[in-house]
Amino acid sequence: MDPLGWHDLAAATQGRLIPSAAWGRASRIVTDSRELARGDVFWALRGERFDGHEFAAQALASGASLVVCELPRADAISGPKLVVDDTTRALGRLARWVRQRREALIIGVTGSVGKTTTKDLLAIALGQQFQGLKSPGNYNNAIGLPKTLMDLNDSHEFAVLEMGASQRGDIRDLCEVALPEIGVITNIGQAHMASFGSPENIVMAKGELLEALPATGFAVLPGDDPVTRSMAAKAPCRVLFVGTGPENDLQARHITRSAGRLTFEIDDQTFDIALPSASHLTNALLAIAVAREVGVPLDLIADGLQEFQPAPGRGALLSIGPWSVIDDTYNASPSSMLAAIEHLASVETPQPTGKRYAFLGDMRELGESSASEHRRVGAALASAGIHGLLAFGSAAKEMAYGAQKHGLRSGQIAAGESLDVLLTVLDCWLEPGDVVLIKGSRVMQTERVIDWLKQRAAQSTVFPARQCA
Repeated sequence: MDPLGWHDLAAATQGRLIPSAAWGRASRIVTDSRELARGDVFWALRGERFDGHEFAAQALASGASLVVCELPRADAISGPKLVVDDTTRALGRLARWVRQRREALIIGVTGSVGKTTTKDLLAIALGQQFQGLKSPGNYNNAIGLPKTLMDLNDSHEFAVLEMGASQRGDIRDLCEVALPEIGVITNIGQAHMASFGSPENIVMAKGELLEALPATGFAVLPGDDPVTRSMAAKAPCRVLFVGTGPENDLQARHITRSAGRLTFEIDDQTFDIALPSASHLTNALLAIAVAREVGVPLDLIADGLQEFQPAPGRGALLSIGPWSVIDDTYNASPSSMLAAIEHLASVETPQPTGKRYAFLGDMRELGESSASEHRRVGAALASAGIHGLLAFGSAAKEMAYGAQKHGLRSGQIAAGESLDVLLTVLDCWLEPGDVVLIKGSRVMQTERVIDWLKQRAAQSTVFPARQCA
């Protein structure tokens, strides 16, 4: 963030300086008191499980020059302070103030699945001709998005912002901060059903990005999906569609997949991108459409995307010891689970005798549809010809039921809530040349299975076939 005087900070946040004559400059805003350096501004955010006001004294002792706090907690804080009505909303107001003083093109990306991959692809495609920034990690909420915007400076020509939501109104609030000019929707699935309540509410929530766009902007939507295609009516601006059908504005043709890469053609240009499965094709097309629309030539886009690598936990195919491992541990929803199973089924085993296994954790926040969705995933896994299922979590029995009903034998299924027990079964099943998919909702921490596989591989260079009782 460029240095900002305290009185400008007060004006941007609609806050009040105490004492009113206090003077200073904010060059860095910190929300974690453990990361403070002398002279920083400490922003006391509140959340469901934390309250930054409790660390204000520690922040001042560590050298904070100013504390941003809420009125009910202000009297307990000594030293210069900026008092606001709500520290999270004030952070958003400051980010909007910064955004309005920059010329960067703001691009919002939302959807149920594929937001981060699309954001990363977009940043690479645009970066072939322009300088900009993107949301780091999954900075896609009322705290992360403003932090990203405050990094904008005069050298930036674009910013790609991921926008997440758990209920209606979340995207609208983020758009009021970011004021996006381009909107991208990846797809619509059943993530966070417990908080949204219905698929219709998910469509309404994601559509808030389209409604917020100016008439001079444009939106890019998946055109092969009737749900996302129907959302175009929400946009007050031009809408472009991408997909494989001829009715799309940008059409991919001659699509092939091999060794974790997708190859396809747009017009006469060939693209070769490290995308884990065919389901990621839409993410690439969305990025290409935006970049082409703002003037980046297709050949430059293709050159840039050839260097793309998936972020950790988002479907990368790893070699761990004698096994091939699909690391899709970041999160899970019904649509992403089905795509991951398709990916697993398509991966060639290193040896003719190799088998394919799926270690799948619960999909959380599905509400009343949880049981049926877990059964559907189990059924899809059995129909895909996967050799074994290890279902982990409180919904494991539902996934196992779906798999057994559609053809997996009981000896090919292990289900339960004990990770250690399931790892013991996996240790019995695995042989050199096997492929393992590992996936689950964030809270399930299925990346622990990746760590276990690495430890297991480091223990020995010889992996004989095992016999387990």
